[in-house]
Amino acid sequence: MINVLCGFLTAFAVAMLLLPLNIKLVRRLKAGQPILSYVDNHKAKQGTPTMGGVSIVLALIPALFFTRHGDKTTLIILTVTVGYALIGFIDDFIKVRFKHNKGLSAVQKIVFQVFLAVIVSVYAYYSPSVGSTVYAPFAPVPLELGRFAPVYFIFVFLAFTNSVNLTDGLDGLAGSVTAANSLFLCAILGIALASGVLEGDGVINMIILCAALGGALCAFLCYNTHPAKIFMGDTGSLALGGFLACVAVLCKMSLSMLLVGVMYIFSSLSVIIQVIAFKTTGKRVFLMAPLHHHFERKGIFEGKIAVIYTLVTLVCGIVTVALMLTFY
Repeated sequence: MINVLCGFLTAFAVAMLLLPLNIKLVRRLKAGQPILSYVDNHKAKQGTPTMGGVSIVLALIPALFFTRHGDKTTLIILTVTVGYALIGFIDDFIKVRFKHNKGLSAVQKIVFQVFLAVIVSVYAYYSPSVGSTVYAPFAPVPLELGRFAPVYFIFVFLAFTNSVNLTDGLDGLAGSVTAANSLFLCAILGIALASGVLEGDGVINMIILCAALGGALCAFLCYNTHPAKIFMGDTGSLALGGFLACVAVLCKMSLSMLLVGVMYIFSSLSVIIQVIAFKTTGKRVFLMAPLHHHFERKGIFEGKIAVIYTLVTLVCGIVTVALMLTFY
């Protein structure tokens, strides 16, 4: 428990030190965030420092000091997180370098994401500690996926990375939702460990890393809540998605994480529904997608939207933990 707390506090402290430097550096380089033309109500945010995800990722590294050495789970998760952060960094760099909101193409992003996802998914499938099983929050008995497991793992990666990326559209939104997700993940893993469903140093290390991510995000929110002084950028959102997906796959608790991460699902579904509706009928279901922009167009203050998203996440997290305490 003390290592978990140390991981949280250390990441929080490091992020609090790094973020002001991050803001100053980005301003000096004039690497402000370009705003999409159709999001006209965000024009005042044009030029806000971006790439705050760099500080979030760097703040996770000191957590290595509190993990149990000899287990490679921590290094795998951090390596994957950095890999997705690099994809986002390239995307952000192109945007700020050429002063527009079009970085990597959708195809380029997907190719890079799938490349990383395939590597980790194949590793997980052949790993004795993961294999082809997953757990549901309402059943401590593993669900056998068989040869379909690697495909499912790749889907988890694409779902998390793109959903977190879509959720990152308002001040404090992705940061607060993901902070809640990471802290509930600590509880989920703790219950699984205490009940004997999961075991080993790898699980303990994942709990410490999730606590560290929660700490780093709490620090980030001090600078990212409305009015935001810095954005995480795709550097941050893809890194967060990659982190959550990697933990979900390695701890075999992806179904529980999907329940806690229901607001990510709503963000993605709103975009999918909007695209299908417009292409088939020429009409839009939402005033704007993702869903948080629809609420914003309805006149709801973005800070309130972030609070509502976080509260829904908290409720879903409590339900997930209650189910696990009941059935595990």
